Parts: sequence; C-alpha cells; structure tokens
Amino acid sequence: MQPKKYPKANLDRLSRLFFLTGLAIALFFTWRALEYKRYDRETDFKITHEMVSDLREEVPITEVVRTEPPPPPPAAPSVIEVIEDEQEIEETIIKSTEISQETVVDEPVLAVEDVEVEEEEEDIVVPFAIIEDVPVFPGCEKRSDQEKRACFQHKMQQHIKEHFRYPETALEMGIKGKVFVQFVIDHNGNVTQIRTRGPDRLLEKEAQRIISLLPQMTPGKQRGRSVKVPYSIPINFKLL
Repeated sequence: MQPKKYPKANLDRLSRLFFLTGLAIALFFTWRALEYKRYDRETDFKITHEMVSDLREEVPITEVVRTEPPPPPPAAPSVIEVIEDEQEIEETIIKSTEISQETVVDEPVLAVEDVEVEEEEEDIVVPFAIIEDVPVFPGCEKRSDQEKRACFQHKMQQHIKEHFRYPETALEMGIKGKVFVQFVIDHNGNVTQIRTRGPDRLLEKEAQRIISLLPQMTPGKQRGRSVKVPYSIPINFKLL
C-alpha cells in the first residue's frame, strides 16, 4: 500500500456535505419527474353551417268573431204620469197603554175573608244543653226532665255499641282514632244533617252509618214549640 501524498489531509471531512447535496439534487429531479404533464396535440375541427334558404313559417288563419253590443237600456219617459190609488185603506188606530198621573185606576175591593195568611215556621235551633224539653229517646218517655237527659245519653251509648262494626279495611291497615259526629234532631224527631270528622274516611263512613240508624224520637220543645236540636258525640275506634 502506497502512502498518501498528504498524510494530514482528512478526506472524510466533506463527505457528509457531498452526500446531502447529491440527495437534494436527486429529490429535485424526482419531484420534477412526478410533476411532469404531457398534453395531446390540439385537433382541428371543421365547423360547417347548414343554411336554410326558406325561413318562412306557416301561420294558421284565424277567424275573428264579432259580436253585436247589447241594446241600450230604455230611456226614461219625458213626462211622468201620476196615477192616483182608487182603493181606500182603513187605518188601524192603536190605543196607547201608557198611564198618566191623571188616569184613575179602579182597585178591586178585597174582603178580609179573601186574604189568606200563611204562617211560616221559623227555623229555630236550640242547643241540647239549654233546651227546656229535651228530645225523648224511645223508651225514656215516663221520666222526669233530668232523667230524660241521662236516659238519652245512655240510649245513645247503647245504640252505638249494638251497631258498632269496625271496618275490615281499616282493621287490616291499622287505622284507629276518634270520630266526632254532629247531627240535628228536627222538629219531627228525625235525625238529619249528619256531619263527621275523623282521622280517616273509612272511620267517618262507619260513624255516619251508625248515627243514621237512630230511631225517630220525640222532638225537643222550647216554650211548648217543637224546635231543632243539634247534638254531638264522639265515637272512639280502638285496636285491641
């Protein structure tokens, strides 16, 4: 192997530069080759025009129908002749129904026997605690006034116990409580206007049923006259 002419020269110093330069040139030519386009040669075309010698169009012949104008309206006569009506018309006279201050009206004379007087019964309500003669429950007639009050309350408790029935749905659901019932004993002794207030609708309905089964009583009296007497009582629903 022969020694180099210049032993200190570094031949690999510019090899990287030459490599990159050659690579750039190769990429440039590759890009130009890809972008190259080839176009076909233009072909000459012959343009011919066909001339038509006869350009006339056949127009259809139409017939115009002429209609005569309508006749003019008749002119008004120059002289107007007035014809009088020979038939006489009877006018109907309508009498006025208005009454003035000077008009005298004959009033019918009524006798005392012809006048009917109706007595209206006053709707008097007297509480049970202050009424003179309390309503009498059947079976409490032959007693004093004080005993009739005690007998009335006793009969009421006995009636509730006899007709009491716990609602099955309320029993299954565990519904309990106290229902306050208020009703009115009218002037005929009938139980009316039953109102209930309780913890549940089922209990209120059962309390209303019990009170509606009360018998007819002797009505309460105030100063010898039958009156309405309100009464209230609680019904307690307990679960054993």
